[in-house]
Amino acid sequence: MRSNNPVFNRSEEFNRSGGAAYQDFGQQQYPGYSQPGSPTTESRQGRMTIDTVVQSTAITLAVTIVVAAATWFLTPDIEDDAAVAALGTALLVGSGAAFILSLVNSFKKVISPALVIAFAVAEGVALGALSKFYDAMFPSDQYGGIVVQAVIGTFAAFAGTLAAYKFFDIKVGDKFRTFVVAAMFGMVALGLMELVLSMFGSQLGLFGFGPLGLVFAIGGLVLGVFMLILDFDFIERGVAAGIPERESWRASFGLLVSLVWIYTNLLRILAILQSD
Repeated sequence: MRSNNPVFNRSEEFNRSGGAAYQDFGQQQYPGYSQPGSPTTESRQGRMTIDTVVQSTAITLAVTIVVAAATWFLTPDIEDDAAVAALGTALLVGSGAAFILSLVNSFKKVISPALVIAFAVAEGVALGALSKFYDAMFPSDQYGGIVVQAVIGTFAAFAGTLAAYKFFDIKVGDKFRTFVVAAMFGMVALGLMELVLSMFGSQLGLFGFGPLGLVFAIGGLVLGVFMLILDFDFIERGVAAGIPERESWRASFGLLVSLVWIYTNLLRILAILQSD
């Protein structure tokens, strides 16, 4: 079954299904590759497993968190215009690099672990700067502040979604995939439109701290959870199909994108609720 997820749809391995995924996988694209579990397969390249996905995801998350923490501590406290400019530059450079690398990784047929790590570094810079801005704008000593609350909430959302996916045996259908991907592109398009309007001194308030901003952020949070479900589905299919081990990095990239999506929307929700 072909993937509708833009992160995975460039991977030919993820887009094979049924008997082809088990018996005929890779014969044309990877000469010499044989059925999963055969000596030829194991001798030529490893297979993606849950362990390899966990390992690659742990590395990308660790890099993101470490770089975000470094950005937080190495940038000056927001006390004057120079500090704001420095932090704003870090946010602009990090988010711009992350956006470019996300496009490269999404449309690259052969995944590159180095580019996935580079994306994690860029995301770390952007998230560290963004989090520091929010911490300064919405200071709170309750439960460690909204940044700590957002981090905990993100990992809670990940654990809860994974538990629901496994325990309730959630099945992902074509309609659900189409809806999630369409909604994701729709939200990105609305975000770009908001950015363009802001350049002309006009805004819809989608990223503001009013009621419309809250609704948009909640919708983004729900969509992020749906994106995680798609990630879990494609990882499960990939492991069952015995695709190459390097595809674990594509899976970790997809998971990181979803987690960042959840974190940023959750951070905005907490900020809006606190401002009220």
